[in-house]
Parts: sequence; structure tokens; C-alpha cells
Amino acid sequence: MAKAKKIKHLSFMMPDRPGLLNDVTTALANKKINIGAICAYGMQGEATFMLAADSNAKAKKVLAPLGITDLKEYDVISVEMPDKAGELQKVAGRLGDAGINIFYMYGTTVLGRSATCIFATADDARAIKLINKK
Repeated sequence: MAKAKKIKHLSFMMPDRPGLLNDVTTALANKKINIGAICAYGMQGEATFMLAADSNAKAKKVLAPLGITDLKEYDVISVEMPDKAGELQKVAGRLGDAGINIFYMYGTTVLGRSATCIFATADDARAIKLINKK
């Protein structure tokens, strides 16, 4: 069964270039800041990052000198679920059936164990209640 909770993640952009992911993750690792979830991609010369760290406040301080533009912190939903076929569909189905729009999501799994997905929705509070409903 999926379990949802509200968390905050950081979102920022930087000029895209080789080695950028290494620079970001090295800066965080050097200060012992753990990344719980990350989405990073480059498009049209810009790199976009969304990440949830064990300390977003520390991460902001560490990342600021790297030339980040538009560093913001957003409320999102972290959903832990079993890593098996159909679990994400159950979550998506509950939200879709309730008419809750998903703006974006990203996730990761430990094969055979668990999955963590991050969601931003049109109604996070209601989404959490629906996902946690038995």
C-alpha cells in the first residue's frame, strides 16, 4: 500500500554543460547532504534540477555559489510504495478518478523492494488523503 506525505523539494536552473551533475552532487556530498530524490535534465541549453535533500536549507547554501538561477523551494508529495507492477497505476488512478491534475512526477525504485515517487498536483492535501486511504 502506498504512503504519501508532504515534503519540500528544491527547483533550479543553470546553463547546461558537461560535468554539471557532477558539480551539483559533489557540492552536496562534500557537505554530507543526502539526496532523497532527484530529477535533472537539459533542454535548449538550460539544465533543470528538482531535488529533495535531507536538509534543503543546507543544500540551498551549498548550491548558491554554483551560479544557480531561480532557486526555489516547493511543496510536493513524496509517495512510498511497493516496487511491483500496478502500484503507480493505483496512485495515478485515485488521483485521476478524483479529478486531481498531476503537474509532474518523478521517481526511483529499489528493484523488488520499494519505490519513491515525487508528485506535484493541483491539490496536494487532497491527493495525500486519497493516496493514504485504505
